[in-house]
Amino acid sequence: MTPDSRLNHKMTIPYLSATSLDLVGLLASAHHPQAGAVVLFSGDVRDNNLGKAVDYLDYEAHESMASKMIAQVLEEAKKRWNLSIALAQHRTGKVGVGESAVVVITASPHRKEAYAANRYIIDFIKHEVPIWKCEYFADGTYKWGGNCNCQEVTGDANKHIYEFDEPRA
Repeated sequence: MTPDSRLNHKMTIPYLSATSLDLVGLLASAHHPQAGAVVLFSGDVRDNNLGKAVDYLDYEAHESMASKMIAQVLEEAKKRWNLSIALAQHRTGKVGVGESAVVVITASPHRKEAYAANRYIIDFIKHEVPIWKCEYFADGTYKWGGNCNCQEVTGDANKHIYEFDEPRA
């Protein structure tokens, strides 16, 4: 891709993927001549949760609704933070320890906007988008939940803790 073609470049990736996320390929596609900052967030599967060893996670999604909601939050973030590029992709199916379950990449003229938009997008995806995970533990037990662990803190599956600084419009 030439620098001139990037000016009109629109990322067209599926918002959900049943295969491993290509972080290197996504990042390589997320550069733009008007952007001085590119921020990549990768939500990786860790080897423990709730004091137990984790074997893997399994994600399910309401695919059409999830894709629509991710597209909407990306467009909202592009406008709100004057982003050159905003993209996100979330895994479905079995995701092993150390693998990326979700990636968000934002590019803007300055880092403040790229970071703020990135945090806003990932929080929205984790709290609002209909994606559910099941954690499979090494002891043979498993636990279904939303795509976030807020219920562990709030005691209410519908009450989320948002990390982004600015209130959602």
